Amino acid sequence: MFYRVSDFLVARDIHLRNLILIGLPKEPQEPDMALHSIQDFVQNLSQEDIIALAQNPTVLASAGVVAVSLYWLLFTGGKLKLRKFSGLLGNTSIAERKPVLNPGEWKEFPLVQKSQVSPNTAIYKFALPSSRDVLGLPIGQHIQVSAEINGKEIMRSYTPTTLDQFDRGHFDLLIKTYEKGNISRHFNLLKVGDRIRVKGPKGAFVYNNKLTGHLGMIAGGTGITPMYQLIRSSIWDHSDATTINLIYANVNEEDILLRDELEHLHHNSAGRFNIFYVLNNPPPGWKGGVGFVTKEQVAHYMPSQEKNCKILMCGPPPMMTAMK
Repeated sequence: MFYRVSDFLVARDIHLRNLILIGLPKEPQEPDMALHSIQDFVQNLSQEDIIALAQNPTVLASAGVVAVSLYWLLFTGGKLKLRKFSGLLGNTSIAERKPVLNPGEWKEFPLVQKSQVSPNTAIYKFALPSSRDVLGLPIGQHIQVSAEINGKEIMRSYTPTTLDQFDRGHFDLLIKTYEKGNISRHFNLLKVGDRIRVKGPKGAFVYNNKLTGHLGMIAGGTGITPMYQLIRSSIWDHSDATTINLIYANVNEEDILLRDELEHLHHNSAGRFNIFYVLNNPPPGWKGGVGFVTKEQVAHYMPSQEKNCKILMCGPPPMMTAMK
């Protein structure tokens, strides 16, 4: 329900030296709450504030209360300080969020849900210590996961699909199981209640909405996860005017991960986010790209070098090697 509300609120030849290889904003600035008109209020209200209300137990007690509260917030003309109002509802201010990650310390989190999204890929949901907690992961960075397998400690990096701005109390990892993938097979064997060891944030790249005017993205397979996190953050940030073009390559159509979510972001981006799919084995009538990502596709779908642009890439090693 609240993403639909935010939909209403949100305002509507590449050189490889420009690309950034990401493994993957700081919290958006708090809106000015000294509001004097309905128009100002709507323009300054962020999705974050709506979700703060939605996650409050007092509000969630009744769907009717939610609807009435949102109607009052959006369509009454009184002067309002949202922080004070949310405090009356149970003190749900943004400041309550507690980041749990520590770059120098391994922490354990239990698996609470596994959702299969394709024959070999699943979303794993892990609980944080409190329902108010967030990972504390800047957009552009990733976490490190450790597991002991056959007597050896194996570590891999993953980017959650969840965001600190919108998701509290848990984080989600989208992981494809590979036949020879030690960590991915370890995840596939996890049962609800089993715990994983995590450390972070990791990585040198941090996205902010002033980074560039135009972003190009080239992703393959599960390399979509860092892109999705960044796209989601950008599109729902009404102060971010960055345009984003994504080339997303896969083997088969059923391998396109997060497709519904990506299409939803595209349709609600007011033209800021566009996608071009490429498949090795396309179905009959396929209108996207066929085969591997080509330099012609990059030249056509990525921002031109004359613009203030950056290119992000994430995918399997053969694809990354070919792009270089």
